[in-house]
Amino acid sequence: MASRRKNGSARRTQLISACFLTPSAMGVLVFFVIPFGVIVYYSLVDNPIQQSFVGLDNYISLLQNTAFRLAARNTLLFSGLAVVLSLGLAVLLEKKIPLKSQLRSCFLSPLVVPAASVVLIWQVIFHYNGALNSILSLFGLEAVDWLSSAYSIPVMVVLFLWKNLGYNMVLFMATLANIPREPLEAAMIDGASARVIFFRFKLRYLSPTLVFVTIMSLVNSFKIFREIYLLTGDYPYESLYMLQHFMNNTFRSLDYQKLSSAAVVMLLVIAGVIAVLFALEKWLGRDLEQ
Repeated sequence: MASRRKNGSARRTQLISACFLTPSAMGVLVFFVIPFGVIVYYSLVDNPIQQSFVGLDNYISLLQNTAFRLAARNTLLFSGLAVVLSLGLAVLLEKKIPLKSQLRSCFLSPLVVPAASVVLIWQVIFHYNGALNSILSLFGLEAVDWLSSAYSIPVMVVLFLWKNLGYNMVLFMATLANIPREPLEAAMIDGASARVIFFRFKLRYLSPTLVFVTIMSLVNSFKIFREIYLLTGDYPYESLYMLQHFMNNTFRSLDYQKLSSAAVVMLLVIAGVIAVLFALEKWLGRDLEQ
């Protein structure tokens, strides 16, 4: 009798749980799973009208597309720069240096500044008739088209890093502050250099944060499209052409096959990067688990 009552209670609990989970499961199915299935289908046919199966032809054509390769390279470059420089700044600000608090504030302040305000500031400074060229003219130097030339690369890199470094830097600094001091002090007593201490000890403890920051930097690299689009439009200088530009321009031309193939390739690449990062985290932290 008690066993039957217990089984009935368990079934009621499962039923109640299923009732609560059903709306979320339906939402995921309708808004994520089914649309992604449609995207995969469109990537395997020649067009939405005839819908003739072409296999991997759309993917081969996409990978041979110069614009797609350029956009992918620029996006990965911005993501990599954000991770490396934010980690370097966190390590630097961990040490005793002059104006340490002021530097932290400088890198954290962009977190509360709206993107539209940042774009307006950059336009005032780097427009062809902007403040920077006005200053250059005072010294007899020729005006530079900062946003439509090779100079646009450092301009947007500075904007991207200034806007995103603070968040990443805070995460790295929090992890560095929680690293046990005993192994570090023992290594210093044994005469280990700062480079050895970083790669043999600190990097192992930083590996979970490094994985998270890298993933977030990939996400933020897509967000930089807002600033670039507001500053330069649909077709910026080639070094500023991002994956979001490629996706938007492809959607505007109604090239569903190329757009769908690009979405699937991006998913596979990001999933592969995340898998590699988790494997790297496990390898770096293997000694810490023992």
